[in-house]
Amino acid sequence: GKDNMDDCIILENYIAGMFVPCKRLLDSHDPSTGKVWAKIPDSGKLEIDAAVAAAKRAFPGWSALSAHQRAQHLLRVADLLESRLDEFAEAESRDQGKPLWLAKTMDIPRAVLNLRHFAHTIPHQLNTSSVQPEPGVFNYTIRESVGVAGLVSPWNLPLYLLTFKLAPAIMCGNTVVAKPSEMTSVTAHMLCKLLNETEFPVGVVNMVFGVGLSAGAALVSHPNVPLVSFTGSTITGRHIASAAATHFKKVSLEMGGKNAALVFSDCDLDACLNTLKRSAFINQGQVCLCTSRIFVQRGIYDEFLEKFVAMARDIKVGPPTDPNVFLGALNSQPHLDKVRKYVQYAIDDGGSVLCGEGVDNLILQKEYQNGYYMRPTVITDVGDETRCMQEEIFGPVVCVSVFESEGEAVDRANNTKYGLCASVWTSNVGVAHRVAHKLKVGTVWTNCWLVRDLDMPFGGVKESGVGREGTQESLQFFTEPKTICTKIV
Repeated sequence: GKDNMDDCIILENYIAGMFVPCKRLLDSHDPSTGKVWAKIPDSGKLEIDAAVAAAKRAFPGWSALSAHQRAQHLLRVADLLESRLDEFAEAESRDQGKPLWLAKTMDIPRAVLNLRHFAHTIPHQLNTSSVQPEPGVFNYTIRESVGVAGLVSPWNLPLYLLTFKLAPAIMCGNTVVAKPSEMTSVTAHMLCKLLNETEFPVGVVNMVFGVGLSAGAALVSHPNVPLVSFTGSTITGRHIASAAATHFKKVSLEMGGKNAALVFSDCDLDACLNTLKRSAFINQGQVCLCTSRIFVQRGIYDEFLEKFVAMARDIKVGPPTDPNVFLGALNSQPHLDKVRKYVQYAIDDGGSVLCGEGVDNLILQKEYQNGYYMRPTVITDVGDETRCMQEEIFGPVVCVSVFESEGEAVDRANNTKYGLCASVWTSNVGVAHRVAHKLKVGTVWTNCWLVRDLDMPFGGVKESGVGREGTQESLQFFTEPKTICTKIV
């Protein structure tokens, strides 16, 4: 078309410390305008094989370093990333569609924290086990690096979730081949440039860009990749689990969610509404932890609904660079189509759309009219078995439903194949704990949401995932324990 392709960034794979051009390229769109702004390698088995070979060559030297030495390398990257925060935030916002202020305050700072946190904590995870089961025999354990880790990260929090895997993987002495989402590969490519600037040891981190079916599949099924950590959809996770099973790989899967908020009559309603605005709609609702089902107790249901809909209507949607915008663009045209389809399903299933998609107009300046925008959408009158209450929508769509008793709320919240997180809103500490114990999820927040401590285990149950990430949990995943028994007499 008439678009000037000079503006287009062309990414290259990063293998053994070198940028390697790829003959086949994919288009990556700027979600705010719908225009192509980057070209991504369309890698396959060839490129993955080269990256795995580089990582395998680098493994003996890297794993032989002390954790402290590895940390020094990582901390240099963290410092450089922090010094380029604005540049990375601008690229993340443009690539992903999220508001620029969000990338500046959440995504990039959190990526810096991920690198620093694991650099600082992993060296202090001491091996404490030593047992003398009988006189003259001494047992102890060590945790050893495993080898090449395959890291597959998603498009919703691109650098944030890539670094959450990358930092513990390499701090534990493994080398890495990472495959970011083809929708959002730009900040990962920029990170590789930082690795070269800090003279990071060659081959420890390799980045191969491409789609899941070719590059991703080649990585997760590679015989020399004993570890696979994945964040993304449950459908893809199922493929990865079966590909990994034949090689008995260690697999960590962080997948979808259909998270509930349980709002009791005695809660602080204003504080609750304020937080639910974020938990339902931040990052355009594209966070695996977002609240997509809200159960409200009968006593405050009408008041809640009126205030929540008014608040959703007030949310400003538009170009990510506008500082007053709360909702930027969704990540891609196919994804926007999918989310809109769910609003139609709700109507087909007898639901009422109270605001947002199809109800309220969205007026955008000319240059943004082909962007992937959608207004926050609130739906009621959908039964618990309908598609909108059972399936992950992953957009700014939330279903609100009324409940009578505590037991009913718990049963209905648990009535889904997912189990990532939930939030409970009540001023009664007994209700808070009882309900938290009964919810089948990996994390329960009471009177708050997304307060994340990296030391705590993070992950889901049921179809939301296998395994946990966090200081201890990531260390356990990215290492293998070995018992050494010595006769000392």
